Amino acid sequence: MPRPVRCRRIGQMPLYRSFSPDDIAAEEHVCMTVDEYEALRLLDDEGLTQEACASRMNIARTTVTAIYESARKKVADALVHGKRLLITGGCCEFAPVEICQTIMERGSNSMRIAVTYDNGDIFQHFGHSEQFKLYDVEDGKIVGEQVVDTNGSGHGALAGFLQAARVDALICGGIGMGAQMALADAGIRLYAGVQGSADAAAKALAEGTLEYDPNARCDHHEHHGGDCGHDHCAEHHCHGN
Repeated sequence: MPRPVRCRRIGQMPLYRSFSPDDIAAEEHVCMTVDEYEALRLLDDEGLTQEACASRMNIARTTVTAIYESARKKVADALVHGKRLLITGGCCEFAPVEICQTIMERGSNSMRIAVTYDNGDIFQHFGHSEQFKLYDVEDGKIVGEQVVDTNGSGHGALAGFLQAARVDALICGGIGMGAQMALADAGIRLYAGVQGSADAAAKALAEGTLEYDPNARCDHHEHHGGDCGHDHCAEHHCHGN
């Protein structure tokens, strides 16, 4: 029986998730996992040794070598053959994000919902969210509520913030593809394209009646900073090696 894969610790989520050539319409995808990206970031951007990289990622040096070589082959494939490069997935655990506020205690049988929050309503641009409202749900009923600040976290850190707050599901309005990938990598279910009262949406999700748009994408207000490219949002599927 093969040995189970050890999760790789990720210190920084990718801010940019999709790369494609400008001079052709890329028809094929190359999928790089988040742990492969992390090895590239640590070795080539930060200049760490493989031993230091292995320590940061909490894996063996030989594993670092293997995933680094895989990542470089995928970059070469994308560059040489004009393919779109997507960064998502992998067997990862994310380094804790420090939250400088007290988060309400979560019950062992609770589900925690987060909603992008602005003065009682669902804030419509995930990447600019300054607050979330958290709701703890048990047996289909909301048993706890709390508004929390994002501490100025950029869009690339918000998925880590929600994971650190032990969130299971997010309700929001518009959201870029990069942020969608980050939430999926963090194991957070997404309910996008929702408008109106935050309380009403959380109650509807708790009761199993929330209407949302599973195909919600970014709009022109949320295409900067790598969250997505608006006119080249990529599907969350990868093809090719």
